[in-house]
Amino acid sequence: MIQAPELWAQLRRRSRRVLGECGFLDPEDIREYVLHGGYSAARKAFVEMSPEQVCKTVLDSGLRGRGGGGFPTGRKWEAARVQKSAKKYVICNGDEGDPGAFMNRSVMEGNPHSVIEGMMIAARAIGANEGLVYVRAEYPLAVARMRRAVADAEREGILGDNVFGTGLAMKCDVMEGAGAFVCGEETAMIASIEGRRGMPSPKPPFPAQSGLWGKPTIINNVETLAHVSRILNEGPEVFHSIGTKDSPGTKTFALTGHVANTGLVEVPFGTTLREIVLNIGGGVTDDAGKIWKEGFKAVQIGGPSGGCLTAEHLDLPLAYESLRSVGAMVGSGGLVVMNDRTCMVSIARFFMEFTQRESCGKCVLCREGTKQLLALLDDVIEGRATAETLDLMEKLGHAVQAGSLCGLGKTAPNPVLSTLRYFRKEYEEHVFEKRCRTGHCKALLRPKVIAEKCKGCGVCIKACPTGAISGEKKQVHHIDPELCIKCGACATACRLHAIQGV
Repeated sequence: MIQAPELWAQLRRRSRRVLGECGFLDPEDIREYVLHGGYSAARKAFVEMSPEQVCKTVLDSGLRGRGGGGFPTGRKWEAARVQKSAKKYVICNGDEGDPGAFMNRSVMEGNPHSVIEGMMIAARAIGANEGLVYVRAEYPLAVARMRRAVADAEREGILGDNVFGTGLAMKCDVMEGAGAFVCGEETAMIASIEGRRGMPSPKPPFPAQSGLWGKPTIINNVETLAHVSRILNEGPEVFHSIGTKDSPGTKTFALTGHVANTGLVEVPFGTTLREIVLNIGGGVTDDAGKIWKEGFKAVQIGGPSGGCLTAEHLDLPLAYESLRSVGAMVGSGGLVVMNDRTCMVSIARFFMEFTQRESCGKCVLCREGTKQLLALLDDVIEGRATAETLDLMEKLGHAVQAGSLCGLGKTAPNPVLSTLRYFRKEYEEHVFEKRCRTGHCKALLRPKVIAEKCKGCGVCIKACPTGAISGEKKQVHHIDPELCIKCGACATACRLHAIQGV
């Protein structure tokens, strides 16, 4: 249990800006949001600023998309603003599909009006009069609160045909997503909204030029939009003073895995892994949840398409450029901490299985390449791999990166390539020594009887169909690995759980 002084020390290390009002304001009461300055930035954008000024303010702040790509938000808005079209759209991407990630969900559930206000400012910036919140269907509470927030804003006259008395209109709807991971990609999301199968399309044209129903459209994720009102209220200089030069502001990470304090952590860009994992996170734990000071092995950052970082990266400042230089990415903000008892080959396979299952199948290299990478990882884990297997995995991974159409395919091999880069020795043990140092890969375990548990009862000898077990009565028994077929009959028969590796 965390003691009060330790808890306050950890809280002081955080910088709650996007999450500042979550848990503090009633998310279902628009009056509380307005009382604490809510919608003042939207009013300023509609009443006091021109679209050019709004775009310039966001551009000067240096705000970059928090959904994974990190593209400058002001540049995206400006690209849509200059398009000549009577109809434009703003889409909020709430389709958070990364395993273990719940940053966007927490904002939509805890402060939905900040998202709507960000959408209103974005609409003013590009000249749009209609917005859509695309929320993952698995987030029923987020869907309900976003819909209530929209209804309350309409009732109060904040949304409607005459926003803040300017004669400008702003309409907003909430749509439940189709549940596919690939729908988090911009063009696949647009296809889903239009009633088509969620599959990415080639770019250009970019959505800012031709998006929803062929009209200029900007798509920003929940966390990005939640930053916008603060930027207009405080000024771009304040936002740019936080974080690093090229990655200003804060980022919310979902901290999970073998770490004492799991949950959401919002910190300025430039914060190190050491600060997040060992200080704010309270340190690495063993499999029983106890603090294990020397047990840090790796952290998976950026979700299933991210990369693994090692102990040598603990002092690496977390920012878009620094992570890209070591083969990782900020992504949506997932941080999975792993201790020394984690098999990195199995971790790579876990994430590869996820991306392979979520591939829409449009690209041959993504559809077939991820399937073959998964099969090669199975060969490594089950003891069938050779030296050529590792070389083939690297070549195939780079080919999938180069030839895939969307971000899912281009980043899908990252877990494999990053673990091959930083944990190649572990792969080589699997391939050449047929050994998994953590004991996670069952096919590579040598069958044996645990001497401390064996009482020499002989039950396992009777259960073995190949006569692989021998030993005298009341003496420790032994298993001949050459005769053992790993059928598991002996382990099932043994009531003392004295047999492993079968």
